[in-house]
Amino acid sequence: MQTWKILDSKYIIQRPWATLRVDKLQMPNGNIKDEYYVLEYPTWVNMVAVTEENNILFVRQYRHGAEQIMVELPAGVVEEGEDPEEGARRELLEETGYAFDDISYVCKLYANPATSANLTYTYLLTGGRKVQEQDLDSSEDIEVVVMSIEEAKNFLFENQLGQALHSAALFYAFKKMGLL
Repeated sequence: MQTWKILDSKYIIQRPWATLRVDKLQMPNGNIKDEYYVLEYPTWVNMVAVTEENNILFVRQYRHGAEQIMVELPAGVVEEGEDPEEGARRELLEETGYAFDDISYVCKLYANPATSANLTYTYLLTGGRKVQEQDLDSSEDIEVVVMSIEEAKNFLFENQLGQALHSAALFYAFKKMGLL
């Protein structure tokens, strides 16, 4: 198997939250694909955050793409030049007000490698305790939701966690924790 050769690449739109490019490609069999669209997003982090009381933190927020209020894992964008692990700690503190003693890598996934170029890292954080109030961006309206591990497992297994990358992250974290 061989990779495709990029013959030309142009940006259609470049904004912080929406970057779309179109590539002209030559496939290994010689065929030319004149328009192949790729979405570019920043690197993301998802956090499975376990408190000192052995509860898992989730967040409830409105998701405009789905036009729904959803319960998800805390997550966010890794800032330019920031290590994903640092981004995970920062985003979790901002979104929930919780700080954590320990952090370990769980997995990295592509949302859709056919058309999206970014990676999402997942970390398991343990020993969390509330140390401050939320520090949200002006565009964020986030409610912290606390579930026991059993409630979180039921939430996942009953298909209530609608964000695909968060579902995968929680499965991998439960496996790492020896709960599956």
